[in-house]
Amino acid sequence: MAHLTRTVASLVLVWLVATADHALPAHSPAVTLRRIPDRGLQPEVAVTADGTIHLVYFLGEPRRGDLFYVRSHDGGETFSRPVRVNTTPGSAIATGTIRGAQIAVGSGGRVHVAWNQADGAGMLYARANDAGTAFEQQRSLLRRTGGVDGGGGLAADQAGNVYVAWHASVKGAAPGEAARQVWVARSPDEGRTFAVERPAWDEPTGACACCGMGLATDRRGNVYALYRGAREMVHRDVYLLASADGGGSYRGTLLSPWETSSCPMSSMAFAQGPSGVIAAWETAADVRFAPLTTDGTSASPVTRPPGEARNRKHPRLAVNGAGQLLLVWTEGTAWARAGSLAWRVFGLDGLALPESGGRADLPVWSFGAAAAQADGAFTVFY
Repeated sequence: MAHLTRTVASLVLVWLVATADHALPAHSPAVTLRRIPDRGLQPEVAVTADGTIHLVYFLGEPRRGDLFYVRSHDGGETFSRPVRVNTTPGSAIATGTIRGAQIAVGSGGRVHVAWNQADGAGMLYARANDAGTAFEQQRSLLRRTGGVDGGGGLAADQAGNVYVAWHASVKGAAPGEAARQVWVARSPDEGRTFAVERPAWDEPTGACACCGMGLATDRRGNVYALYRGAREMVHRDVYLLASADGGGSYRGTLLSPWETSSCPMSSMAFAQGPSGVIAAWETAADVRFAPLTTDGTSASPVTRPPGEARNRKHPRLAVNGAGQLLLVWTEGTAWARAGSLAWRVFGLDGLALPESGGRADLPVWSFGAAAAQADGAFTVFY
């Protein structure tokens, strides 16, 4: 135990030293709450270096609706005209909360979106056209796999690589969570073409069928994934996958164990900070986050929001230039049941800043999104 305490303390010191170039702000940054256009659901955001906020959201009947994309140059105060992402009407789904859109902005500012097909038959992808005025024809990336259920992940880098991930089984495999694993399809040409999907890791962890996953790249081109396993139907542990060779191979690490017989319908998230990538996930009805080590093999120290956990789910996070972190999550949501949105800002020491939190009512099947502004302020979208 003493050795573990020293290890955690050392990791905290490394994180603080790595961010020493950023002076510790004397006060909590401003946090602005904004409703997304048309009172949509399930916002996901990506913020580019010029401060532009790219946002995708769901509209329509929850089991069969549409995705729309907008952008904002003023922190979400105003948005561009909505552009429909899915070229086949009604091919997106909000039911279950974790099967909706993922967004990434890659080389040249091109926007990429991936989502679960409404009828469960595919993992769909579409990219913005060269002019950025519309989205090209959507397509399913499934070739070897079938039985997609839980949500997938999407990431893009500035070298033109695009990654789409999901968990599923090989076509024709026996049903069940034990046969599921994470698959990744990679595009080397900004999403113009994708290679056939490949399994990311051969370890037989299974995958929680009704849970989402997260995917991210960092400034060095490394790729990271988070997903929930399903060993023996009760070991619903969170695993971290990391690739240092552009998705050629992945190393897997048990990140957060959890023993439960229920399917938690959880989702994961990543954010890029001044000192590296930070991961967020749910375990035992609470949310938490942690910075990844430089080799992507562990995440520590782990931080959770203060106070009593009241069925916290769906963490999203953003990091400003000073290294302060905004964590957003839901409370009290369940199948076909609305809840509330909560958020809190944390300093470089991992402690929640005073008077930096808030709450809001949340529609059924939705969650929040977080964005950092160039001036250090944050915006919460819902």
